[in-house]
Amino acid sequence: MSDFDLDLRAVEEHIDEELELEGELVLGVLDGTNDPEEWLEAVASGNVLVLYVDGSVNELAAGFARDVKESGGSLVHFRGFLIVAPPGIDVNTDRL
Repeated sequence: MSDFDLDLRAVEEHIDEELELEGELVLGVLDGTNDPEEWLEAVASGNVLVLYVDGSVNELAAGFARDVKESGGSLVHFRGFLIVAPPGIDVNTDRL
């Protein structure tokens, strides 16, 4: 047998650090009534937005979409909803 030394406590601590997620899943309506800065602040705080789009997604998201993308976040328009995720949280669309 080899002398394999595995410190399970150190591994558990590392896993716990990796899984520390902050933020919430925020449901809302994207209809132009909210200031785009509100959406940006919500995403910057680590929240994932699921927004029902009431109108043209391109027009309604124009005030924050570029900033989200440039910061490393992601946006996905799916079946009338816009999913907006902060950097570090990927939206997997493989099953669509």
